[in-house]
Amino acid sequence: MTLAPDHANPAETTEPAAPQPRSSAPSIGAARPRRQLPRPHDLRPLIRFKRPELHATRRRLDAALTIEDLRRIAKRRTPSAAFDYTDGAAEAETSLRRARDTFANLTFHPAILRDVSTVDTGWDVLGSRVELPFGIAPTGFTRMMQNEGERAGAAAAAAAGIPFALSTMGTTSIEDVAAAAPGGRNWFQLYMWRDRERSMALVDRAARAGYDTLLVTVDVPVAGARLRDTRNGFTIPPQLTAHTVIDAATRPAWWINLLTTEPLAFASLDRWPGTVAQLLDTMFDPTVTYDDLAWIRDQWPGKVVVKGVQTVADARHCAHLGVDAITLSNHGGRQLDRAPVPLRILPDVAREVGTDLEIHLDTGITTGADIVAAVALGARFTLVGRAYLYGLMAGGRAGVDRAIDILRTDIERTMRLLGVTALEELTPQHVALP
Repeated sequence: MTLAPDHANPAETTEPAAPQPRSSAPSIGAARPRRQLPRPHDLRPLIRFKRPELHATRRRLDAALTIEDLRRIAKRRTPSAAFDYTDGAAEAETSLRRARDTFANLTFHPAILRDVSTVDTGWDVLGSRVELPFGIAPTGFTRMMQNEGERAGAAAAAAAGIPFALSTMGTTSIEDVAAAAPGGRNWFQLYMWRDRERSMALVDRAARAGYDTLLVTVDVPVAGARLRDTRNGFTIPPQLTAHTVIDAATRPAWWINLLTTEPLAFASLDRWPGTVAQLLDTMFDPTVTYDDLAWIRDQWPGKVVVKGVQTVADARHCAHLGVDAITLSNHGGRQLDRAPVPLRILPDVAREVGTDLEIHLDTGITTGADIVAAVALGARFTLVGRAYLYGLMAGGRAGVDRAIDILRTDIERTMRLLGVTALEELTPQHVALP
């Protein structure tokens, strides 16, 4: 039987294979970039050498991006007793740790798609504008931290458009602080002494020197147990012991500045030969009551702020008394350990008396974001103490300027990221406490 040729049955005709697509993968040779020697005009926009900063203080401060960076510099440059006085708190330092943890663990709730090309970080506080919602808190023994002391703080605050508060325990006189910052806004912080006439003499001096606000601190009936100071034997002036001599060997600049400038002394009282805790217990009056506060209010011609409020009930009592503001504060954790965290009680206090007086806040603030959170929860103003002193110890006046600039930058950035352009736009909805 003869088979028909293949083409005799079209249905069974084999079609030619379809052409395969050409691979799109480049050849190995094509994948290699063509190399050439670099040309100077091509490198110029890619490589820019930073001009070296020869000034040691400016170099240190330029490298500090946070308040914690300033703290590390301050610790290297300051004897242990002086640094620990700033850095420490009472007993186990639980209050300070809790305050910082509360700020660190809160949650922000940002709004998106807002025009935040410009932000305004200022508003009125106690009847006058501040350029930033914080000021420099009253701190004692400040020239012990660094010889420029309160003068540096007052001048830096004036330049930034924020208030500076001078402590009763300051180491620069009321008049010299005013002279250091002509046109600056100065507040005076008062501890009521057992000697009332002496206390009011200070108040009169502050009024004559142009201070516009009196901060009456009410949380020091006795000194807190500041154990670091006790262990260090911290005194004013500092005592030369074997420990302090050894400690000074690695920090000669601090001792040179101390010994070649005016002797350390309190601006508002005579020298004291004992420890800080002994001074506080001898000097401050544990009998002060609301009647005394009302009496002080009537003596002062300017604004009155009660500093050290820690309960809603006391906030309400201050509002009824007619003061201009209260500062929610546990004294930076330096008095009663495990006292309330000011930020935690802020919302309740704001609901209770926020329309009756201004609410200020301190304790635990280390960033501008902390300040923004406090404003969102109802604070009109905040005070920073340690952050300022870390800057002072790190670089004198320039270090204080740097601390303020770090906080300012933080505030502006945080506001933009939250989608707000003014402090008035911040509300409790922007923040959730842990």
